[in-house]
Amino acid sequence: MTPLPATMKGMAAHAFSLDAFNAVQLEVPRPRRGEILIRVSAASLNYRDLAVLGGNYIPGLPLPLVPCSDACGTVVELGEDVTQWTVGDRVTPVYTQGWYDGKPTPQQRFRQTLGMPLTGVLQQYIAVPAEEAVAPPLSLSDLEASTLPIAALTGWSALQEGGIKPGDTVLLQGTGGVSLFALQFAKAAGATVIITSSRDEKLARAKTLGADMTINYKTHTNWDVKVKELTGGRGVDIVVETAGASLPQSLAATAFGGFVGVVGFVAGYEATIPLRQMIGPMIRVQGIAVGSKARFEQMNRAIETHRITPVLDREFALDDAQAAFLHLASGAHFGKVVISGF
Repeated sequence: MTPLPATMKGMAAHAFSLDAFNAVQLEVPRPRRGEILIRVSAASLNYRDLAVLGGNYIPGLPLPLVPCSDACGTVVELGEDVTQWTVGDRVTPVYTQGWYDGKPTPQQRFRQTLGMPLTGVLQQYIAVPAEEAVAPPLSLSDLEASTLPIAALTGWSALQEGGIKPGDTVLLQGTGGVSLFALQFAKAAGATVIITSSRDEKLARAKTLGADMTINYKTHTNWDVKVKELTGGRGVDIVVETAGASLPQSLAATAFGGFVGVVGFVAGYEATIPLRQMIGPMIRVQGIAVGSKARFEQMNRAIETHRITPVLDREFALDDAQAAFLHLASGAHFGKVVISGF
């Protein structure tokens, strides 16, 4: 076995700006008791990573910081007492460390997440507790598997919390990673899907993935009215709310007794909610914070069963991480932005 190097390459931000990325040399971590050392082969970006680098998402972070939370790689070394993995296994680290099932604790949600406050994955090696990794679906490449920890699991959790069942109608916003995963999961569950975007070419691509109806929200600014029209006045059973600020329109588009899973804030952190839109039709609104390890493993089984393939937008080399972030920030992507060349 080739001995591990003493140092490794990583990408770090030296200021809270997308213009402040540099390659850095870091010490290769050694796995402690109960940990595994992973040689990272692929990573993917999330909107959360942009928020972290904006400096407002988690105030007071120390600089420089290695960002990003989602990766796939190979186990190259075992700490003492590790029995569930062997060297050579493919693994995907869990985003929220310590959340195994059920509901998370505040400690887990805010202090035990990869990509800040825990060290991020844009480096050649990472060490995590052996319990904090899952085996990715065999059907997926490392690049594809790297997209699962946040985007896929968030979409899966939103639908599960909404109690998705055959015959439901689901409304999805935009064509980023969460929405495209939710589209594929919803179709596998036997649901009808309406998806929105500001670009007709993206809506056309969403149709090829199974979207039943599409709405250009630039053309139809009152898209909640259009949703009601498309559903015969009833509204949708489940909304996966990725924009945040559009919550009032999502409520207006939801059927009596429906569910809105709030997963993101790409259009803003605040929304003014007319309470009658929620109380009268008895709509359930819930924040979705990714998901537990048990749900991650459940989702992976569904991906295998239904042969679901993540939608990859563009692949960047590790040295071009800054360009990858700028591409994500532009909003031009369709699906996941991924990074290789570790």
